[in-house]
Amino acid sequence: MTDKEYQHIMTERTASAPRAKKSLGQNFLQDKNISAKIVAALQIGPADCVIEIGPGPGALTDFIQKAAPASLWLLEKDTYWAGEHRRSDSRTPVEKQVVLTDALTFPWERLSDDRSWKLIGNLPYNVASPLMWDCLSLAAFSRAVFMIQKEVGDRIVAAPRSRQYGALSVWLQSHTVPRKELIVPPTVFKPRPKVDSAVLSFAPLPLSARNFSPGALSVLLKICFQQRRKQLQKILKRYWSDAVCGWFEQQGLPPAARPEELSPNQFQQLANLLESQLVS
Repeated sequence: MTDKEYQHIMTERTASAPRAKKSLGQNFLQDKNISAKIVAALQIGPADCVIEIGPGPGALTDFIQKAAPASLWLLEKDTYWAGEHRRSDSRTPVEKQVVLTDALTFPWERLSDDRSWKLIGNLPYNVASPLMWDCLSLAAFSRAVFMIQKEVGDRIVAAPRSRQYGALSVWLQSHTVPRKELIVPPTVFKPRPKVDSAVLSFAPLPLSARNFSPGALSVLLKICFQQRRKQLQKILKRYWSDAVCGWFEQQGLPPAARPEELSPNQFQQLANLLESQLVS
């Protein structure tokens, strides 16, 4: 398919469609080469079961089908685009299932590890962070590729002691190895967003490397980064004990340290230490 043919197909699909809905954060990708690169980053194999979040007009869907996975699930909240995908005739032998649903409420924990699940999507900016927080920690997946706001992508891959480092950084780095794949300009979307986007890939960490209480870690991160400019001894005043003080000494951390000074592994250890208090 040439660039001109691709552009014609995308224009034809959106010509009679309702206008992009701001409430759903819809910005439809219109560039063939970028679409191909995003799908290539997912590394689809013949045994993979791919879940695409928010396919819209199908800029990524077409390339996913050409990669010939074992099956393809399309999670679409917009009734119009869900209907269009149900009516469309896939010219590949890929088993396709269209699910009219909000990905924020999808039961990600039900994806079992007896299949090779791979996740992909051009995520709406307004729900990308909570959606990734849930699906990348709950789902049993083998790889994920998401296009999100560049600023959010910078936060996800941020290192400790940096301005971008925060709860989302620690949470996703505790469950996955995130990698920035490419930057996408606003000019390739319709309508155009006001900022750059970033494509990130995520490889799940093995369960053996996730030796922490996710419930306790989630609570701890929210407590700490809601007051990120304060000292940890003040933030954690109600939880402070000789054991906590001893842990800080063991880690070489002063009680006056601030949240961004702790690594993901240190947050995990501290969450385990305080688990009975955080999730009681």
